[in-house]
Amino acid sequence: MQARRTGPAAGGGGNIGILALQGDFGLHRQALSRLGIASRDVRRPEDLDGLGGVILPGGESSTMLRLMDGTPMEEAMAAFHERGGALFGTCAGLILLAAAVTAPAQRSLALLDVDVQRNGYGRQIDSFETDLAWPGEEAPLRGVFIRAPRITRVGPNVAVLIERGGEPQLVRAGRVLAATFHPEATEDPRVHRYFVERVMETHGEAVGVE
Repeated sequence: MQARRTGPAAGGGGNIGILALQGDFGLHRQALSRLGIASRDVRRPEDLDGLGGVILPGGESSTMLRLMDGTPMEEAMAAFHERGGALFGTCAGLILLAAAVTAPAQRSLALLDVDVQRNGYGRQIDSFETDLAWPGEEAPLRGVFIRAPRITRVGPNVAVLIERGGEPQLVRAGRVLAATFHPEATEDPRVHRYFVERVMETHGEAVGVE
C-alpha cells in the first residue's frame, strides 16, 4: 500500500478517525502511525467531518454506549456510514456495530448484519492468543483475544475473511470491517493496512500521511 500526501484542498476524505471515548484507541493510533498514516481522535460529531474511515476500538462496549447516551454521537456515526464512511470495529467495536448483542443483551448501532455474544470465550482470565490464517499468505496473523465476543450469526451479505475453528473472526460487509480480536495489540500491520486500503478504494483519494 502506498499512501500519498494530501493537503487541505483534498478535503480530508481519506483521513482516518478513531473513536476515543474509552478503550484502547491509543493502540490503534500507534498501529496507523507504523503504517505512516495520520489519524484523528473522534469524541464529538463534528470530529467526523472530512473523515473517510473510523475505527471503533476495543474496550467496554457498555461504557462507550453510556458515554454516547444523551449525545448525538450514535446518530452521527450512522449518518457518517450512510454518506459513505468506512468503519472498522475490533472486539467492543464489533459489538457496537452488530445487529444484535446477547449475554447480556444491549443496544447497538446495528450497522453490520451479524449477531454477537459478549465475552464469548469467558472472563478476563480466559483471554488467549493464537495464530490465524491470513488469506493468501503463509505467514499467520497473531490473534489476541481479550474477553472477546463470538459471532453467532452472519448475514447473507457478510463475507468471512478469517475464521478459527469454523467460527468467523474477521468479517466484512461493504464499508464495514470487524474483528473479534485485537490486531492493534500486535505489530502486524496487515489488518489495519487492509482497512486503510478499503478507505482509499471507497473515496478514490489518498489517506493522509504523517
